[in-house]
Amino acid sequence: MEMAEVELVFKVLKEAGRPLKSAEIAEMAGIDKKEVDKAIRKLKKEGKVISPKRCYYAPAE
Repeated sequence: MEMAEVELVFKVLKEAGRPLKSAEIAEMAGIDKKEVDKAIRKLKKEGKVISPKRCYYAPAE
């Protein structure tokens, strides 16, 4: 897992302006869904991403 991917996932979430599913993030970022899931886990642990409803993710700001 590269930091660039984690940052890319976070950037996509911030720019979307709405909660997204990991498959949508993967499509928008152009990376594999498995990588997105790993990045989201890392971002959630850091407190940068929240899950407003099941399977949807949004920036914690």
